[in-house]
Amino acid sequence: MESDPELFMTQRSVTHATFTIERLYDASPAQVFAAWSSVEAKSRWFAADEKGWKTGGLTLDFRTGGRESVTSTSKDGIAHVYNALYHDIVANERIIFSYDMHLDRNRISVSLATVMLEPRAKGTKLTFTEQGAFLDGHDDAGRRERGTEGLLDSLGRRLQQGIRKT
Repeated sequence: MESDPELFMTQRSVTHATFTIERLYDASPAQVFAAWSSVEAKSRWFAADEKGWKTGGLTLDFRTGGRESVTSTSKDGIAHVYNALYHDIVANERIIFSYDMHLDRNRISVSLATVMLEPRAKGTKLTFTEQGAFLDGHDDAGRRERGTEGLLDSLGRRLQQGIRKT
């Protein structure tokens, strides 16, 4: 039986996956929370130009029901677009948001993410859990987890440099 090329072009797929990343930061929960909650602080680690990418700016309305958006363009000219909606925020303790990612015009994933902050004797334990729907083979949980690990490592470096909410 021959395959219909048009049918092949319209087939879609979804792969679901969950991952959890933990980090210990030598900063208080309030300092870690502040790094997520102000556009000035978050732009230093989340939309930072550490890989030579160009960032089109970060917009952040950090409140329950608020939105966040950033577009970064890789060295090869592909736009990576991130759009988030905040569902639950408890100061210094918890952030829950959903977000979708696009490569140029193609939506590649939709995720629900939870950030938990717990005080420790020498700082804060951050637990990041993501439940993702990865679309049409454009992305997968392994690549997303590695990318998120890189962002959380960048957050740690910025916290060491003394990020404060402005």
